Formats: sequence, C-alpha cells, structure tokens
Amino acid sequence: MKIATYNVNGINGRLPVLLRWLADAQPDVVCLQELKSPDERFPIAAVREAGYGAVWHGQKSWNGVAILARNGDPIETRRGLPGDPDDKHSRYIEAAVGGVLVGCLYLPNGNPAPGPKFDYKLRWFDRLKQHAADLLGHGVPVVLAGDYNVMPTELDVYKPERWMDDALFRPEVREAFHELVAQGWTDSVRALHPDERIYTFWDYFRNAWGRNAGLRLDHLLLSPALATRLIASGVDREVRGWEKASDHAPAWIELVS
Repeated sequence: MKIATYNVNGINGRLPVLLRWLADAQPDVVCLQELKSPDERFPIAAVREAGYGAVWHGQKSWNGVAILARNGDPIETRRGLPGDPDDKHSRYIEAAVGGVLVGCLYLPNGNPAPGPKFDYKLRWFDRLKQHAADLLGHGVPVVLAGDYNVMPTELDVYKPERWMDDALFRPEVREAFHELVAQGWTDSVRALHPDERIYTFWDYFRNAWGRNAGLRLDHLLLSPALATRLIASGVDREVRGWEKASDHAPAWIELVS
C-alpha cells in the first residue's frame, strides 16, 4: 500500500501536474493540501477519470484538504479538527481507506512570529496533539499525513541559522512536533533515512530549487500498528522541477500488507 501527501498549491491551476504525477506514481492513497478551491470547484470528474475516488474539504482561495483513494471511495469519518467549533478553516479531513484511518492535515504557517497567527498555529498544534492521542487510544492503524509547516530538526532545513525566528522553525513549534511524535508516532521518512538531508519544499524565489535550498515540511506519521508495516519512504522531488509545479513535492511511504 502506497500512501502519499502532496501540497498542490492550488488544485485547479496545478491539475495537469497532479494528474501526471498520479499516472506516474500510482499511489493508493493521497492526501492533498492547499486546494485553494471551494467545494463545488473541486475537479472530481478529472480525479475520477484518473482512477481515484475522493473526499474533500474546500475553502475559497485558501487552505483546503482532500483524500484520494485509487479504485475506490474513501469513507469520510471527520471533517475539521476537534477542539474549536469557531475555527472554520478547512485544514483537516479524515477517512478510512483500505483498513487504514487517514488523517490529512494542513497546519497553519504561523508567520509573522510572534503574533496572532503564531498563537493560532500553536493552538492548532495543541488540538492536533489531543486528537492524535485520542486516535492512538483506539489502537487502530492510523497515518497523519500532510503539510505540518515545521522543520523538526536542523537536518530538515538548508540553512538552519537563517530560520531561527521563523514560525516554521521556532523552538515552540519544533517542541510541539516532538511532543506529538513522542506519543508513539513514527516519522516515516526520517525513520528509514535517519541521516539524509531530505526536502519536500523549495521556494519559488531566489532560485531555491536550482540551489537545492529546501525544507522538509511534509510528514507522514504512523501509529504503532502501521509502523511495523513500513518498508519504504521517500520524496518524488523531480515533480518540483516540472513546468508550473507546486513549490512542494510529494512525500510517500510504502506499507507491506
């Protein structure tokens, strides 16, 4: 079973790139972020023609998450992260696919920090930690996949010293990520590549892609029931170099049945 996460940075504008990658990589499950599209404009016809069913949680111009399943339809189990009924941002969706509970998330960026946006990010992270602990308590196979907007370690950022005050790398955010993992989750890409510099994001500015000045922002965390099935993980970094591509590349894992 191959599960991937991909921040598409606008699903309608990047649809040819997404469809090309789906045809090449043929993942079984895909978590998408930054749809930047209201629900009614999600390109479900094109996605179905590519062989995928989908559930999605859209929002005009911003945010938006979706879960795709190859040759089937995900069974939606949750829309929105619990803990704040007033938070209307479309940043979380959850579905059952092939015996796995899939949580797809788009964690807030948080810049500028400090400030209200950074405070919101930390509150959202606290809610995620609570929900993740609840999921672990059920003992079912779970993957929490998406754009976490955090580089957990210095190995995940090309020049750590330049990012110390950024909301993606501030100590409070990294600590929140480490507290989440410490619940019993496995950072799947790092588990199989403990010492490699692996990036999932390259900015459009300052020739970041050409210089390989990247960040690892996209993560797939596995519950203990899934971590024992992990056999491969990686990033389809070449997708970032395609014409009109997102500034992210898909990250993926493979699980033994």
